[in-house]
Amino acid sequence: MPLPPPAICVIATPRRRRQAVEMAQEAERRGFAGIYTPSAFGNMSFCEALAWNTKTIPFGTAIAPIYQRTAGDFAESSAFMHEISGGRFSLGIGIAHGPSYVRMGVTPGKPLGDVSSFIERFRAHDKLGELPPIIVATLRQKMIKLAGELGQGLIFANASLQHTPTSLLALPEAQRKSGFYIGNMIPTCISDDIEAAKAVNRRTLNGYAYLPNYRNYWKEAGYQEEMEAIELCIAEGRNDDIPKYLHDRWLADVTLFGPAAKVREGIEAWRAAGVHTPVVVASSATGGQREAIAEAFATFTG
Repeated sequence: MPLPPPAICVIATPRRRRQAVEMAQEAERRGFAGIYTPSAFGNMSFCEALAWNTKTIPFGTAIAPIYQRTAGDFAESSAFMHEISGGRFSLGIGIAHGPSYVRMGVTPGKPLGDVSSFIERFRAHDKLGELPPIIVATLRQKMIKLAGELGQGLIFANASLQHTPTSLLALPEAQRKSGFYIGNMIPTCISDDIEAAKAVNRRTLNGYAYLPNYRNYWKEAGYQEEMEAIELCIAEGRNDDIPKYLHDRWLADVTLFGPAAKVREGIEAWRAAGVHTPVVVASSATGGQREAIAEAFATFTG
């Protein structure tokens, strides 16, 4: 019996927004587990389009930075989408990263305190109708624990497969086995040309190597030496040397790449590690998002 498809990431890029809605509709027809969209290009607006233009598939933000709007504005938009969609919308929230703070013109406080305060203020808006589940973007155990205490789920991005069972020990066993949402955004390149697929994923992850919170997480996951070498590269301005420390073993732990059968096996490995909802973040070795998602459709639904 065929295994159920994972969830999939769709991004409504400029001048291709209608196409993104159509890809989401096709994902629904093919039985994908959900549609999750990252913070770029107005993901809350894209989710509202999905509320109107899909019928059954769950969808949500992964993530919406908590500093981007007021908690009240998030609550009003979220309650609207949750109601219109029949309860299919989830609000994925997170603290985002240093470069985005500059873009948003904000000065964040402590991550745990800011997320906790946001959830409290969001839920105080209790006259808007039912509010959606809150999914907390997590990497390390303190935020995982907070997600278990205050949220209805958590979502990783670029997590380590081998480290995930250890990370999830921060959740009570009942939550790990219940309907508590556990997702991971997995960079994925499906191609018979394995070297080309690895190169695509390495480019995708290169930017994350500059972010301290990701480096600290990957140190925790067993890549202390590699992350310290990258920090030295950054300090000395040797940016071209960074990709060589994103080696094949690390890449195979954090991403999926290669032929369709290998990628399907990888999705099952993530499920076995405790991630109930793996989210394929597809890139293509031969094209853009449209080609990448078509490759994902073919891989999981024929």
